[in-house]
Amino acid sequence: MVNRVVIAAPASGHGKTTIATGLMAALRARGLAVSGHKVGPDFIDPGYHSLATGRPPRNLDPFLQGEDLLAPLLRHGSAGADIAVIEGVMGLFDGQLGTEGYASTAHVARLLGAPVVLVVDASAASRSVAAMVLGFARYEPGVEIAGVILNKLGSPRHEEEIRAALVRTGIPVLGALRRSDDIHAPSRHLGLVPAAERDAESRELLPKLAAWVADGVDLEAIVRVARTAGPLSAPAWEPTGSYSGPRRVVAAAAGPAFTFRYTETVELLAASGVDVVDLDPLHDKALPEGCAGLYFGGGFPEVHVEDLSANAPLREELAAAIRTGMPVVAECAGLLYLCRELDGLPMVGALDASAEMTKRGALGYRTASAAQDHLLARAGERVTGHEFHRTVVTPRAGAVAAWEWDGVAEGFASPTLHASYLHVHWAGHPALAHRFAAAVHARG
Repeated sequence: MVNRVVIAAPASGHGKTTIATGLMAALRARGLAVSGHKVGPDFIDPGYHSLATGRPPRNLDPFLQGEDLLAPLLRHGSAGADIAVIEGVMGLFDGQLGTEGYASTAHVARLLGAPVVLVVDASAASRSVAAMVLGFARYEPGVEIAGVILNKLGSPRHEEEIRAALVRTGIPVLGALRRSDDIHAPSRHLGLVPAAERDAESRELLPKLAAWVADGVDLEAIVRVARTAGPLSAPAWEPTGSYSGPRRVVAAAAGPAFTFRYTETVELLAASGVDVVDLDPLHDKALPEGCAGLYFGGGFPEVHVEDLSANAPLREELAAAIRTGMPVVAECAGLLYLCRELDGLPMVGALDASAEMTKRGALGYRTASAAQDHLLARAGERVTGHEFHRTVVTPRAGAVAAWEWDGVAEGFASPTLHASYLHVHWAGHPALAHRFAAAVHARG
């Protein structure tokens, strides 16, 4: 049995990340084991969830992982937990464009049979909040709005007016929160600043966040709502791997510049005989002992470009290792780091390309295919992924692309290298992890 609840909102900006994270921390402070999950491909919010719960971050995304894998992944990620708190994405019914809400929070709630608590920014309305909540409750059959948390209330009278209006809807108020100047997480161009970039501040914020939520939200009522979710029949997901020889080491970019990595990537590699060791390109001067492969995930290297460039010893060792055939997978930020330069400053130089920040971003789901065999995929193989950046890479002519989508070739690939803007959730495509692991073992 997985006790579970979805924290959703009518739209972005209502405070669901703040409240979901605070709820996780408050429940944990009450002695409950809490697992945190994020709907969608987001890496940033799960970082805050992990701080709040003390458990690895988890994502649930029908597009990236497939509908049938959501319940198994939830069971796997929440093993040993008393309650799973699932934070939604955007507005409750907002999903992939042109699909009537595929991969929306509502879609995930239906697939998981999970009740929804709606967080509503009430700062600019009073009785109209009730009309909006009623509309959300009736809009889509199979989506249960089990309660409301009112956020950014201005006064006790403001709260009383909204509570009285909500009585007619039959939907209970489970929390009422005032504005707080102490509760703030800074943002940048792609969302909140990752928790790992402001570790001390984030850890200092958590007790305040937990106390704020505990003071304004009926935690016992939230737990009761979560317990109304029925059993999940699907078995828990298990990372697969068949290698039984000596274990190998892969260095994975970490630290403030590289904060994006799906937990299941590490678990799949571990099941395939590969141990992932963190490597901070800002500070570490050399690869870990016995390193046989490299994994560079996403993050914000453009924010730390001067310090990344200044670490010449590591850049030079990485270039030499990749040049001599060490298998390397680079996603988005990793792609930028492997270029000759980023915003005019020297990077690793493993790719004959330059990268720079732009004013426009690329954001959205992608279905991609491999034009030919390479490190991760075979010719014609299709994957689902997500693109999320505000940079452009200018490659040399004739580069072999990693993927193709919408008629455009993207990234770089060879038998030992894969560098692309595309983030692929390997739980949905475990063959990618197995091929990378096989190349690492062959190198070792």
